[in-house]
Order: sequence, then C-alpha cells, then structure tokens
Amino acid sequence: MAFELEALPYAAEALEPHIDRETMEIHHDRHHQAYIDNLNKAIAGTDAENASLEDILKNVSKYSPAVRNNGGGHFNHQLFWSVLGPNAGGTPTGELAQAIEETFGSFDELKKKLQEAGATRFGSGWSWLIVGEDGKLAVTSTPNQDNPLMDVAEVKGTPIFGIDVWEHAYYLKYQNKRPAYLDAIFNVVNWDAVAQNYASAK
Repeated sequence: MAFELEALPYAAEALEPHIDRETMEIHHDRHHQAYIDNLNKAIAGTDAENASLEDILKNVSKYSPAVRNNGGGHFNHQLFWSVLGPNAGGTPTGELAQAIEETFGSFDELKKKLQEAGATRFGSGWSWLIVGEDGKLAVTSTPNQDNPLMDVAEVKGTPIFGIDVWEHAYYLKYQNKRPAYLDAIFNVVNWDAVAQNYASAK
C-alpha cells in the first residue's frame, strides 16, 4: 500500500500571523508530498511495502538511507500538522499538565527546554517531547528527519509533540531568527491533541 498525503486539518492561513499561509502551502503541499513520493519509491519491491510506517521506523536500520530520510519526513510532518491548530496555544491541562509539572517543574520550564533543543540543533532537525521507554516525559532533538521512534535514535521513545526546525518551516517569515519562530509556535500548539498522544503513548 502506497502512503498518501492527507489534507491539512485546517486552512493553510489558519495559523496566521504566527505561521504564514505561503509557508504552510509550500511546506505541506510540496515538502511533505516529496517525502511521501520518495518513500513510496524507496520501499517499492521491499518487505516495507506492506509494513506500517511505525514498524518501518522502529526497524529503520535495516533499510536504505532513502527510507530513513523520507519515512522520517512523512511521520514527522504528519505529527506536526496534527499538534498545531487555530485558536490554540495556552497551556496543557489534565494528566499531561500533571506529568509536565512532575517532570519539568513547570510548563514554562518545558517550553524553555523545547526551545533550547530546537535552537541548539545544528543544521536541520526537530525538537521533541516524548514518552520515553521508562514511561516518563522527556525532551530531546534529532537531526534531519530522524525521530525517537527509530532504532538508530540516541534517545528512544514515542513522540507526542514535535517542532520542525528545518529552515523551510519558518524562513519566509522569520528568516534566520529561529528563536523567534520557536517562541511564536507556542501560540498555535493544540495541547488537546498532544494530551491525546500522551494518553496513547503511556
């Protein structure tokens, strides 16, 4: 079964002024589509053709670099679109808020750690909030289109929230000011979606 690009769950302009319409259209319609097209080519004729994306990533070391790069690109972007939304932002509630408090001391400290992970990631990559193998929350970052599901990841776990720090995610609006983007994106985080991911992951 070939992987396919799902429509954005909101209009391309819905995250303005924090993320502009043109960036969203290019990012989703061109970049994400390219990862899917290249992933489908890379898995054609292999046992990965009939595997789930999660299973491919958990065993990604047995596949080609093209599967790693494009499979990661597809998974990471699917998650990214799902944890953003219009009229979002604010702070987490419920069990997720409690877990954040217990792990990081406060939501502000979590935000600071996620921003630091994104700002200090050299080149392209991602900043992640994950449920680690010990069942606890952790912040980590990965290069390129890697993610913590992969068997090659330094810190393994289930991603429940990720911030794309590739330049194509922010350059039209923020140019080289990655920290400004990392601050603005918290205005469009859908914490209810992150909380659902947390409940599933733990």
